Amino acid sequence: MFTATGDDWADRAATLSLRTRMFIDGAWEEGSAEPLAPVSPRDGRVLPQIAAASAADVDRAVRSARAAFDSGAWSRIAPRERGQLLIAFAQKIHDNAEELALTISLEMGKPVREALQTELRAVVNCFRWYGEAADKVLDEMPVTAPGSLALVTREPAGVVAAVVPWNFPLTMTAWKLAPALAVGNSVVLKPAEHTTFSALRLAELAIEAGIPAGVLNVTPGTGQVAGRALGEHHDVDVVTFTGSPEVGRMFLGYSAASNGKRVWPELGGKTASLVLPDADLERAVRATADGCFYNQGQMCTASSRLLVPRAQYDRALEIAAEVARTSLPADPFAVGTSMGAIVSEKQLAGIAGFVERAEAEGGQLVAGSADRFHAVDGGSYFAPVVLGVTPRHEVAQREVFGPVLSVIAYDDVDDALEIANGTEFGLAAALWSTDLNAVHTLSRRLRAGIVWVNCFEEGDMTIPFGGVKGSGFGRDKSLHALEKFTDLKTTWIELS
Repeated sequence: MFTATGDDWADRAATLSLRTRMFIDGAWEEGSAEPLAPVSPRDGRVLPQIAAASAADVDRAVRSARAAFDSGAWSRIAPRERGQLLIAFAQKIHDNAEELALTISLEMGKPVREALQTELRAVVNCFRWYGEAADKVLDEMPVTAPGSLALVTREPAGVVAAVVPWNFPLTMTAWKLAPALAVGNSVVLKPAEHTTFSALRLAELAIEAGIPAGVLNVTPGTGQVAGRALGEHHDVDVVTFTGSPEVGRMFLGYSAASNGKRVWPELGGKTASLVLPDADLERAVRATADGCFYNQGQMCTASSRLLVPRAQYDRALEIAAEVARTSLPADPFAVGTSMGAIVSEKQLAGIAGFVERAEAEGGQLVAGSADRFHAVDGGSYFAPVVLGVTPRHEVAQREVFGPVLSVIAYDDVDDALEIANGTEFGLAAALWSTDLNAVHTLSRRLRAGIVWVNCFEEGDMTIPFGGVKGSGFGRDKSLHALEKFTDLKTTWIELS
């Protein structure tokens, strides 16, 4: 679909046109809050300042979204027509994929090859998928007595606020926007501070595709100001959020303190990759390490805990360390790079802190270190780390959001399950075994919203994505996501 070629990405980045103002009612607007001052993690260069939204600016965006919704220009057109416009939007994204991929790489450090071949591919597929699904949401007609008729219909909720993270900036945005728009809502998008440029360009492409003004608005800004204003706004009907547990719970509080709006939180994870004694150890360990280090470890599903039988522990450490040593960061603009930069200096320092504390707690460092890795001058780079730890170590309990793999030995299956389920999170898990009975039995006992068996991070748009426990209860992807953005209406008709 997309192939990143050539060695001119740095030259192209120097001439890249970046949007820097809010996008409200189809027009570029200045913000009244303190501007954002982004820095590229690739080389530390200061990027153009971005207009940031105040609470008053957020209110303008919400009013624009409400007016667009009430006009019916989007909410009341035929679902098939909405679907065709979403497919046209997908084509616009496809046609501008290289520009968007380069923007993502510049602003958050992802290798441009991954941004193009993985992220943009997913974004295009997502909008196309929901465009094709838009006219396939069926209503119900329950069977009633002969003298009455009952209809159960789904209607768009109204104004949706989408607050998205920086690690997969446009993928997460697509997962929120596509289903919300498919059923007729208007949206106010609050992108992460690190990845605003790509979100603003996306909104511009929506207008070019024919989506009416006001249906998609973008309010850059901080979580404390713009995010909170959306969470507390009395005319926002739904909030869909992906991010940290702390901020997700804030949105639940904002809802309780305002209009009781629905909040759909997806709040991170601490994925356990459980290898049973009969599994192919080398395959399982390599896939787990790759899953932990991918996207610089900045994934809520990162397979950051590898659980292996005690008898295989030393060999698992060796294999994981080999993967780490061959997965070193490099220039995100080089087409051969598979690991890029950490999103910010603050994030890099946080990752290093986890490693330092793990060593101080007695953890065994077998690959990498807590030191900065030098790939491009001025950039924020961190080499993959492999640690031998116990389940009680902080690094085995908390979400690191960096390329740090914790390898943990277990004594028997019950011990392994206790370890796997022994964190506050419940987003994803992996299970490695050739025993069909064990696969079915243990996958049911893993407390996670997603369980991968003999693979990692597989799936497509047909399956829901989300977790349990401290990972929240939001679901993205699949037809189930449409339910988040609709209201059920019952109409009872007495027949004469």
